Amino acid sequence: MYEPRHTHADQLFFQSPVSRYSAIEPPEQHQDEPGLDADLVPQADLGEFSYRGTGRLEGRKALVTGGDSGIGAAVAIAFAREGADVAITYLPAEEVDAQKVAQLITDCGSRAVTIPGDLTNARFCQEVVDQAAAELAGLDILVNNAGKQVISRNLEDLSDEQVEQTYQTNIIAMFRTTRAALQHLPEGSTIINTTSVEAYQPAPILLDYASTKAAINNFSKGLAQQLAPKGIRVNAVAPGPIWTPIQPSDGQPPEELPEFGKSTALGRAGQPTEVAAAFVFLASPESSFVVGETLNVNGGMPTP
Repeated sequence: MYEPRHTHADQLFFQSPVSRYSAIEPPEQHQDEPGLDADLVPQADLGEFSYRGTGRLEGRKALVTGGDSGIGAAVAIAFAREGADVAITYLPAEEVDAQKVAQLITDCGSRAVTIPGDLTNARFCQEVVDQAAAELAGLDILVNNAGKQVISRNLEDLSDEQVEQTYQTNIIAMFRTTRAALQHLPEGSTIINTTSVEAYQPAPILLDYASTKAAINNFSKGLAQQLAPKGIRVNAVAPGPIWTPIQPSDGQPPEELPEFGKSTALGRAGQPTEVAAAFVFLASPESSFVVGETLNVNGGMPTP
């Protein structure tokens, strides 16, 4: 059995990026969608032992979709460590992960709001934003992170149902939650969308997923131009191979998991906490002149 692989140093400690984390070799494994961090082997580093905040988001109010596991969980934890109150959305099947993240947020002295539901439901997209704003007494950060990734080896096998669910989850929900959030976001707010290296280097087994990620890039850049005059910044983060529950829950072929991430320049997969700092930067006033940008956090995979 693999043991959790957490770094012993926080994100500000000077160290080699090659050796900060071991090059994991996950055993072949499978989880039913949507997958749980609690069942991931080896365990991912969400920053619960390694992310040290510096007060950059004191008093802020954030909503993170898909905030129960993986990158979303790491972002929620980092935001809380930076002083923000955080609401997270997740599917009801992910309750065990969501409660762990909520406890970690609360342990920081921040307010945690957990909102289960399905973002493919148009009504829920509106309700989740309204509930987050009500329970947090405001909203000034929106992170559109929830995603669906399921491999399909041949286009002939890619069903209409899967394509529609992937688009509903990854990009249509983003339109809906963002539209709903604009009723609450004051000047100075930030919107951060999760795209992927797949937008630039689409894997042939991820046609539907990769194309939604390219759409997110385009959506982010266009919306950034629309909202910048209103004092609301929009940016995106494009992770590379990051070890999360999406990978063993049909996001990658099981037989390829032991080599996951080794093709990066750093020779290893990334951990969710390594992506979280990019979201913190884009959410904070430090990035006040960064608009319509896509930050690539991918271990050195070439992108435009």
